[in-house]
Amino acid sequence: MAYMMPNERLKWLTLCAAVVVLASVGNTLAANPADSDQKGPVFLKEPTNRIDFSNSTGAEIECKSSGNPMPEIIWIRSDGTAVGDVPGLRQISSDGKLVFPPFRAEDYRQEVHAQVYACLARNQFGSIISRDVHVRAVVQQFYESEVNNEYVIRGNSAVLKCSIPSFVADFVQVVSWQDEEGQLYGTLEDQQGTDGKYLVLPSGELHIREVGPEDGYKSYQCRTKHRLTGETRLSATKGRLVITEPIGSVPPKINNINDKFQLMQVKLSQNFAMQCPGQAYPVPVVRWYKFIEGTTRKQAVVLNDRVKQVSGTLIIKDAVVEDSGKYLCVVNNSVGGESVETVLTVTAPLSAKIDPPTQTIDFGRPAVFTCQYTGNPIKTVSWMKDGKAMGHSEPVLRIESVKKEDKGMYQCFVRNDQESAEASAELKLGGRFDPPVIRQAFQEETMEPGPSVFLKCVAGGNPTPEISWELDGKKIANNDRFQVGQYVTVNGDVVSYLNITSVHANDGGLYKCIAKSKVGVAEHSAKLNVYGLPYIRQMEKKAIVAGETLMVTCPVAGYPIDSIVWERDNRALPINRKQKVFPNGTLIIENVERNSDQATYTCVAKNQEGYSARGSLEVQVMVPPRWILEPTDKAFAQGSDAKVECKADGFPKPQVTWKKAVGDTPGEYKDLKKSDNIRVEEGTLHIDNIQKTNEGYYLCEAINGIGSGLSAVIMVSVQAPPEFTEKLRNQTARRGEPAVLQCEAKGEKPIGILWNMNNMRLDPKNDNRYTIREEILSAGVMSSLSIKRTERSDSALFTCVATNAFGSDDASINMIVQEVPEMPYALKVLDKSGRSVQLSWAQPYDGNSPLNRYIIEFKRSRASWDEIDRVMVPGHTTEAQVQKLSPATTYNIRIVAENEIGSSQSSEAVTIITAEEAPSGKPQNIKVEPVNQTTLRVTWKPPARSDWNGEILGYYVGYKLSNTNSSYIFETINFITEEGKEHNLELNNLRVYTQYSVVIQAFNKIGAGPLSDEEKQFTAEGTPSQPPSDTACTTLTSQTIRVSWVSPPLESANGVIKTYKVVYAPSDEWYDETKRHYKKTASSDTVLHGLKKYTNYTMQVLATTAGGDGVRSVPIHCQTEPDVPEAPTDVKALVMGNAAILVSWRPPAQPNGIITQYTVYSKAEGAETETKTQKVPHYQMSFEATELEKNKPYEFWVTASTTIGEGQQSKSIVAMPSDQVPAKIASFDDTFTATFKEDAKMPCLAVGAPQPEITWKIKGVEFSANDRMRLLPDGSLLIKSVNRQDAGDYSCHAENSIAKDSITHKLIVLAPPQSPHVTLSATTTDALTVRLKPHEGDTAPLHGYTLHYKPEFGEWETAEVSVDSQKHNIENLLCGSRYQVYATGFNNIGAGEASDILNTRTKGQKPKLPEKPRFIEVSSNSVSLHFKAWKDGGCPMSHFVVESKKRDQLEWNQISNNVKPDNNYVVLDLEPATWYNLRITAHNSAGFTVAEYDFATLTVTGGTIAPLDDGMGHGNVHARIPMPAWMPEWLDLNFMVPLIATVVVVAVGICVVCVALSRRRSDDMRGGQKDVYYDVVYNQTMGPGATLDKRRPDLRDELGYIAPPNRKLPPVPGSNYNTCDRIKRGRGGLRSNHSTWDPRRNPNLYEELKAPPVPMHGNANIYGHGGHAHGNVECHYRHPGMEDEICPYATFHLLGFREEMDPTKAMNFQTFPHQNGHTPVPGHAGTMLPPGHPGHVHSRSGSQSMPRANRYQRKNSQGGQSSIYTPAPEYDDPANCAEEDQYRRYTRVNSQGGSLYSGPGPEYDDPANCAPEEDQYGSQYGGPYGQPYDHYGSRGSMGRRSIGSARNPGNGSPEPPPPPPRNHDMSNSSFNDSKESNEISEAECDRDHGPRGNYGAVKRSPQPKDQRTTEEMRKLIERNEAGPKQLQLQQTNGAGFTAYDTMAV
Repeated sequence: MAYMMPNERLKWLTLCAAVVVLASVGNTLAANPADSDQKGPVFLKEPTNRIDFSNSTGAEIECKSSGNPMPEIIWIRSDGTAVGDVPGLRQISSDGKLVFPPFRAEDYRQEVHAQVYACLARNQFGSIISRDVHVRAVVQQFYESEVNNEYVIRGNSAVLKCSIPSFVADFVQVVSWQDEEGQLYGTLEDQQGTDGKYLVLPSGELHIREVGPEDGYKSYQCRTKHRLTGETRLSATKGRLVITEPIGSVPPKINNINDKFQLMQVKLSQNFAMQCPGQAYPVPVVRWYKFIEGTTRKQAVVLNDRVKQVSGTLIIKDAVVEDSGKYLCVVNNSVGGESVETVLTVTAPLSAKIDPPTQTIDFGRPAVFTCQYTGNPIKTVSWMKDGKAMGHSEPVLRIESVKKEDKGMYQCFVRNDQESAEASAELKLGGRFDPPVIRQAFQEETMEPGPSVFLKCVAGGNPTPEISWELDGKKIANNDRFQVGQYVTVNGDVVSYLNITSVHANDGGLYKCIAKSKVGVAEHSAKLNVYGLPYIRQMEKKAIVAGETLMVTCPVAGYPIDSIVWERDNRALPINRKQKVFPNGTLIIENVERNSDQATYTCVAKNQEGYSARGSLEVQVMVPPRWILEPTDKAFAQGSDAKVECKADGFPKPQVTWKKAVGDTPGEYKDLKKSDNIRVEEGTLHIDNIQKTNEGYYLCEAINGIGSGLSAVIMVSVQAPPEFTEKLRNQTARRGEPAVLQCEAKGEKPIGILWNMNNMRLDPKNDNRYTIREEILSAGVMSSLSIKRTERSDSALFTCVATNAFGSDDASINMIVQEVPEMPYALKVLDKSGRSVQLSWAQPYDGNSPLNRYIIEFKRSRASWDEIDRVMVPGHTTEAQVQKLSPATTYNIRIVAENEIGSSQSSEAVTIITAEEAPSGKPQNIKVEPVNQTTLRVTWKPPARSDWNGEILGYYVGYKLSNTNSSYIFETINFITEEGKEHNLELNNLRVYTQYSVVIQAFNKIGAGPLSDEEKQFTAEGTPSQPPSDTACTTLTSQTIRVSWVSPPLESANGVIKTYKVVYAPSDEWYDETKRHYKKTASSDTVLHGLKKYTNYTMQVLATTAGGDGVRSVPIHCQTEPDVPEAPTDVKALVMGNAAILVSWRPPAQPNGIITQYTVYSKAEGAETETKTQKVPHYQMSFEATELEKNKPYEFWVTASTTIGEGQQSKSIVAMPSDQVPAKIASFDDTFTATFKEDAKMPCLAVGAPQPEITWKIKGVEFSANDRMRLLPDGSLLIKSVNRQDAGDYSCHAENSIAKDSITHKLIVLAPPQSPHVTLSATTTDALTVRLKPHEGDTAPLHGYTLHYKPEFGEWETAEVSVDSQKHNIENLLCGSRYQVYATGFNNIGAGEASDILNTRTKGQKPKLPEKPRFIEVSSNSVSLHFKAWKDGGCPMSHFVVESKKRDQLEWNQISNNVKPDNNYVVLDLEPATWYNLRITAHNSAGFTVAEYDFATLTVTGGTIAPLDDGMGHGNVHARIPMPAWMPEWLDLNFMVPLIATVVVVAVGICVVCVALSRRRSDDMRGGQKDVYYDVVYNQTMGPGATLDKRRPDLRDELGYIAPPNRKLPPVPGSNYNTCDRIKRGRGGLRSNHSTWDPRRNPNLYEELKAPPVPMHGNANIYGHGGHAHGNVECHYRHPGMEDEICPYATFHLLGFREEMDPTKAMNFQTFPHQNGHTPVPGHAGTMLPPGHPGHVHSRSGSQSMPRANRYQRKNSQGGQSSIYTPAPEYDDPANCAEEDQYRRYTRVNSQGGSLYSGPGPEYDDPANCAPEEDQYGSQYGGPYGQPYDHYGSRGSMGRRSIGSARNPGNGSPEPPPPPPRNHDMSNSSFNDSKESNEISEAECDRDHGPRGNYGAVKRSPQPKDQRTTEEMRKLIERNEAGPKQLQLQQTNGAGFTAYDTMAV
């Protein structure tokens, strides 16, 4: 058939065009959005997770879905492969059900009946897969359940188990139990409760409580039910309880080691029981705990209606997911404990849902699916799209930018080990997708060659498409003639064009433009005809798969073309029915075959002229693989060579490969590994010597790249004899317990198994202890040999022999019967410390089982063995260390051996006590609370008892200022032994309202524990110590004043300032507290309202904190503005005649300003006359109205005026002129106040005719004129120089013949108050209470009192006392000290007279000596001093000074000068067996007491030594001094030395007495009893203020500092210092009375008093205050042998022990001047006061007498006084203060009765007391100077009457000079002598020294000739010539000493 009919050709062309159009339309449809009613598949009925069925019943699995179009249902395997029908076993019904018909047991196929299936539903919108469906067919097999005997200890609970064979265990469950009598025991659901003896647990066991002997006689059977077949059966055997009687105590034991850790899984809402299989005797207590999730902490299980505990079993009904977790069951009795862990998982059905189920998303937008699921547990989450895994495992699936391929069905799967669930959702593409559309295209065109051609295509779509061009199906690329370009228009269309430059004939053909985007394709084609010869473009080789249709168009150019034909082998086509040739050059070959159609085809194009062109096309036909020999299942005998053929052909030739399935089921395959016996040759699988391991599923695949290839799965079976995988193994069993030996033989069934024991046939019939069972497995047979109760004879070799049709095999089990080990023995302690102990023991018999471990059990001695800790030790060792013990604790330790079988009995316990350690815990419950402004109370409790690590002895409490880098100051507190009692400590002397940090650490005898955490607290708020500053007032109106101020400095606020108080009152009422007003405000200014007009106001401002009111500011004054006055208070109108009336008036009560004038108004009564006014000057109080009409009444009234205006009018008064003028007084009754010593005038203005007679009465007595009082012409009474007696009533009488009148004035005399009465009300150790009463004769109002008080050796201090206070407490006084008190009153006139001086003292005494045995505790090289043995005498101890020396030494060694009273003190570094002297000086504020002790240290061995011979035969050792043989016996030195010493002492004593008597006679100018004056009280108390000031933080750094004995005081670097060394080099001189004590000079510290000071030349009086200063600061005194004294005004610094290291921290001081210059202020005594220091210095003196001050020297009306008693400067050195104080002397300068009193001599004060910026709170060590000797016993009492070394330089006596003389004139005595004091008061000494009021100015001597030079004085003293005469001369000159003046030495 060479040619086709025309109509047939047209038909093929139409077909071809239709194919093209359909293809295009199909693409377009695919891109269009789905209609609203179209949707992807959704499951309506999804199969369940598990399908179990019996082979006798079969099963149907239904799967239904919906969708539009309706989805197709396909069943697949888990690997995704489709499931087909298996005849008789599996088929898929037409409605999509998967059907498993009933089948015979032998037809069971695992790959069908035990498979995981899934249901797949799909339509054009996607695919979904159901959850996993686990199909399990169960072949009916015979089974029997059994009940075995249970061994139980009497009293415990028993659990009988129903043993069900494993192959039916999943389908068979226990429904009930019964005994041999038929008694039924139902399950938990059947019973009412859990209280009965019998209970069937939810898991099927029978639980029997509290087993007794009677329970051993019953036997029990269980009834089971098969849940698939419904069959019920009784157990084949009966079990009973074997009850054992315990022998002794049995600790809890878990028989099966596997029971100690259990895993349980139960379903939601199921009932279940957790068992705790421990038995013990005595019957154990079982407690259940549940661990808190994620922690190791556990809490007891709460029992309720749902959760119950029956014996040791925990039963939970209706399980909830929250029950999941780890449980711990603890079994304890008195001898041991055991525990069982159970991990419970409550499973809840899985379900899933995807939100949203459907969403339509535009292209490029994000899409989110969220998988919401429930159930428990959830192992995995996975996602699939259209049935394919996405690899995403998070609950949220997010697609950032949706593409076309993202549309479809999405599924979320949640799975666990038991089940799975899924949910599906659909993603649709939104309406924004527009497939490409060709909007404009080129048309077919015919043209001549030469010109250029322009082809254009316009396309639209969303997203914007790309346009490409093809020519005859071949893509056009840009070159030199073809150019393609495109652009996008404004409306989004794409314009593409093709330019062909100078077109050729060969360029003709079918041109096509293709618009393509992600959502579709559109194309357009048209021909371009170019005139020219035919031309065929080259055609590429075309490959096509066999069976498909070949369609090709010949690419012809040139025009016109007459014909296009195809040829093959020069034959024109078609040559058969499959070939079709069309006129346009298209060739179609249907159903291409390789053999017939693979060839080279030629296309021939001709034109009418006969020109032709040829082009060839090579067609290659590809053939997909096809089977030549498909493999099938094969079976081979084991050991044979197996060969499986697999052959296929195709083109290209397919490659044949083999793979083997992974596991036992087909699905997943892996390549065969090349090995020696497996190979593949030309598709054939060869397995040489095939074994059972080679059995399995194999896959043969043939692939050549065409199509999907071929594959076939076959089963290769190996028919093998029986085989045991394990030929020999050991098995152990515990003696007396059941054992099961199992042999599993694999191979072809049936298999028979026989048992041998030691190569002898084992027949269970011969021994009922043995039972043999067999179980058919999928791969073979399992045979079990059960031994009910093992015996020692069961240790043997058991062999099982398996036989089948192919052969036999055997396996052996070496049975080892084991026992628990014996208990370890010989437990010993090798070493121990505070927290560990090293143990050793001997290894016991191991019970035929290797020892796994030893368990070391230990407990505290008081605990029971139920509360033990354990340490595990490997079984191969016999030594171990137990750690984490607590120090100082008694432990019991024992050891238990353990093997796989169990634990041995415990060994004998050993007891150990661990060593002590420092406490490891911090004190607890620390609270710091403020007590007051300077005290914090710290309370705490001990650390936890476990952290003591011994016995706590006490605590160190440290405190410091918060937020500073200073170190803590620690105080030691002893431990309180009372249980639970809080410790407390009060920290005193702290700063006000200051934050302190407190830490506490406990200590024991090993050391101190850790510091507690810092506790911070503020002391209580104090009152502000400074007033508000810049107080100012501004008058606003006549009744308002603004007051403003600035807050006090922050550092002085002492708290948080809450409010300010403004105190104000009129100035003339300011003294009266009751009339003061208070206004509170929080701001810094306020306005005072409602004030009196034109009144002077006094104001003070104070700040208030929570602590109270602060210091008031200095009063300020403001006056309110004036206003118009009030009306005159009274008006009189007196008739003076027939035309005159006298009008008088009293001024207004409130003038409200200065009255400028009065206005008198008059008006005739009853007439219409106008009112007359008359201005009267302000000083005139009457007005005479004249020119009045007789007998006509007149009305008068008066007003007052100020600068502001006229005030109110007075009352009106009417008078009528008359001829009769009776006597009347115009003046008014009034009260007049006169000031003391001023003049007073009282008016009495009278009228009358005749002139009245005026008389006065004073206090009712007729007045008669005298020098001070007289009557003035106007009737007034004048009193000059008013005194107190003038006060009273004064009446004036006026009388004439007509009438008489009188007025009465009251005169008040304002005088200073008289002396008030002061009496003592009460005394304490630190306070005095005095009662104050005003003088009865005081008339003027008293404003208050000023109370003056001073200690015996101190400065006067004052206190203001309000007039209302009847009693006043004087606080913060020194304990046990004498005080003088007096008071003055004051009013607005001034200060009054002083009261009598009250002498009294505070309570308290010096320290009292303790008993020596209680105080001293001696050892060989130290002595312990127990300072608590001292009694404080009522005044708290401040410190002790400790000194010691060897008995034969002279010089004392100071050990410490600041030992705290509460501590014990140890003196170290003593020599053994040596006698020592110990001197203790105890200080309190009442003084000090010195005690001296002898003691001997013990020998090195702790023995005592013999006492020394005291010369009285008391010693038992008399050491003779060796003498030469030639000396006589009586010259023994032991005899001679005391004799000679006695003689010398007596002689010296006589001399001293004689000299003293002679001095006494010549010098004593006064009479009287000398003893009173000369006697010195040696046992004197220390001065006030002897306590160390603990408030000073810098002082604490210096406490305990002892200056080195050889240390000099260095000068201050860089200072302009002036040392005595420099002066001594410059000039000579005498010793200063301010010299420094030098400890290096004299070894006897108490003989430091040397030659007296004598004057230098040029100074008349070097000791008094009268001498003129010479303008130099050189040292005027020198002491022989004292090179290192400190000069006056010399700058130096004192180093504490800290400054020893760092001299830069030294404090600089300047010494004070000598008291030989003018004293600028009386009482300052040369003291250099620091800037801003008050004008008096607190005295630090000791006990000396005090002068009484002259009353009229107290001038200050506010109670202040000029200080006339001032101590001398003091230097206190901590190293020598206590001793130095005892040698100080007082310098008294007496001149004409004035008394200037100088305090003690200089002291070296410690840095705390020398700091200039702080008051020193009283003396540090101040004390008397004249009384050290009786204390220390270093002197006798002779010579005490000596006049003093000043007048006796030759005797060198250090005794003190006598006190001042007592005056016997007692007539002036006006003060209360204190009955408590026998000492001389200075007031007494003062009495005879001239009239009062003399300030005691000291005169220079007027006679220069009486002055002696220094050299002259020195010579006189040396010759003893400057005796009484010189001293008297100086006294008479008024500038020297009295004969008995005391001098400072």
